[in-house]
Amino acid sequence: MKAPWNRRQMLKNLAATSAALSLPRGATDLKTLLQESTSDREIQITSISEPTVKLSVLPITNGKTAPIPLDGSLVQTSWGEPIARLRGKQAPQELKAGELSVHVSASPIVFTISTRKGGRIQQLEVDPEGNVSFATGNSPLLGLGEGGPQFDRRGSTDPMISGQGGYRLRTHGGRVPIPWIVSTEGWAMFFHQPFGTFDFTVAALDIFFVHSLDPAVIMAEYARITGHAEMPPLWSFGYQQSHRTLASREEILAEAKVFREKKLPCDALIYLGTGFCPSGWNTENGSFSWNSQVFPDPKEMIEQLHKDNFRVVLHDVILTDKLRGTVNDPCDVRSFDAEDANCYWDAHRKDFATGVDGWWPDEGDPLDIASRLARNQMHWEGPQIDRPNERPYALHRNGYAGMQRYASFLWSGDVYSTWETLKTQVPIAINTSLTGIAYWGTDIGGFVPTSEFSAELYLRWFQFGAFCTLFRSHGRTWKLRLPWGWNTGDPGPVEVRNYDGASVPDASQLHNAQVEPICRKYLELRYRMLPYLYSAVRECATTGMPVMRALWLHYPNDPVAVARNDQYLWGRSILVAPVAEKAATASSVYLPRGNWYDFWTNDRLEGGREIRRSVDLETIPLYVAAGTVLPLGPVKQHTDESVDQSLSISFLQLPKG
Repeated sequence: MKAPWNRRQMLKNLAATSAALSLPRGATDLKTLLQESTSDREIQITSISEPTVKLSVLPITNGKTAPIPLDGSLVQTSWGEPIARLRGKQAPQELKAGELSVHVSASPIVFTISTRKGGRIQQLEVDPEGNVSFATGNSPLLGLGEGGPQFDRRGSTDPMISGQGGYRLRTHGGRVPIPWIVSTEGWAMFFHQPFGTFDFTVAALDIFFVHSLDPAVIMAEYARITGHAEMPPLWSFGYQQSHRTLASREEILAEAKVFREKKLPCDALIYLGTGFCPSGWNTENGSFSWNSQVFPDPKEMIEQLHKDNFRVVLHDVILTDKLRGTVNDPCDVRSFDAEDANCYWDAHRKDFATGVDGWWPDEGDPLDIASRLARNQMHWEGPQIDRPNERPYALHRNGYAGMQRYASFLWSGDVYSTWETLKTQVPIAINTSLTGIAYWGTDIGGFVPTSEFSAELYLRWFQFGAFCTLFRSHGRTWKLRLPWGWNTGDPGPVEVRNYDGASVPDASQLHNAQVEPICRKYLELRYRMLPYLYSAVRECATTGMPVMRALWLHYPNDPVAVARNDQYLWGRSILVAPVAEKAATASSVYLPRGNWYDFWTNDRLEGGREIRRSVDLETIPLYVAAGTVLPLGPVKQHTDESVDQSLSISFLQLPKG
């Protein structure tokens, strides 16, 4: 797709900056449709709900409108009968659609959306070249999926390329572009069609427009359009420890024992595949056969790990550029079809029967939208065939709008271990969450170690990770991703070749006794907060409100809060301000309007202002909104542990008077 998000000065009557979704090269069908006679196309207006209207332009063939091509992103295939259809040179119409008023003209195609009282909200103009132009407004424009230019999308150009090559991999990570644009002025749009060069098999323009001054309504409408998040298993919100090159059976089992002996909480152990490292869990990239050098008896080893209360997650790779169908489609096992989701899932089943608890689907950047979602769906529905009473777990590298319907986790790709990367991941978390991707995180410490990789950077990243929905440590020099790894002198296998700027941390960094106790502090805090976190996850699944929340979601009338990109809300009531500066002794935090309590000291502070909070190496600024009832559970070593301690409830009072 060629530069679809272009900043241009249009819609002068709105006196605002504007943007355009441009027709990509090769998408000739839609361009032809827009340039042909108006008798060859039909404009449809469909009322979806009180705040949402659908705007469509479709070709007419033999007197009938062609169907809108589907990519799997929408929660349903039909949205009811349009309230209006315009063909030929019909005069412009003024329509009532729920709480909205839509003025539509056929030539040129212009949609003007207003409130019922006549206040103009937005105007979309579709020119013959395929550019959909609209005003971006005077407030931050958010969303658009994972990665890309951050934080406010105004003024940027984004080719919307999916994958690790999408945009500045080192600092911004992988790109999962989703054309859901959220204006903090109170409107949002989902461009169902078109998208890039992937889905132009049939000419169509299909846009969902949402208006509400309540951010919760906007998020609920996105869930109405693309689906609510499914809830994954509770253990997936515990700590997940990832591994790279494996040395032996003994090392695998011994490392698990160390977690329990040191009383460092952990729920899942994740094993990379061979081909991505010299010695992984399987024999080669894409294989489902165990590497006998390190897993000589996989069923027995998994049983031992289960006895030690660990879940086992395996890396898997799709070796095709297309995937279709579902696990419910028939698969002819006599002629394996790698592009058939049922056949592909069947390849997992033998290993799944050994007791594997989850999957880590990697690669897949060339997959089109439908294929990405097919893989997400397969990893959700496939495991439930064999274990219908368990919630599946899968950690994906790519996806699209609607992936939340499959409880998909997403991580931000092969980022570098730098302070700039850590800083950038915070706004990425916010924009990703605003795009319906409920479960997200980064490789704690950064995937590719650099000269900046230090115990301090790792700890600051670990603290941030404790307040991401995915809490996982992973990367090259993988033993430094263990909570105790910075005090052994051993970084693990050195795997930094072919990475520009990669290096192993200085040996002086590898005997640091501070790291383990600080990691323990945040591991224990994460597990104590699980009652609060899982409640926020449940709220996300039922309402569409993310767990990691832009301040705008709860403080839309506080312009300083709305523009803040270096802090976020964890659920409704906890404000998280990650420290992303080297050698920081103080951190600037904006407290939105209202009253707040410092989580660590219980001091009450008045909001609506910027404060400077002193920080030492073990402190990340956390604030709790006044009036919060904060449930904290006991410290656990894993989520299934039975602890003879009761839940504690903290009541953070509103000020008297």
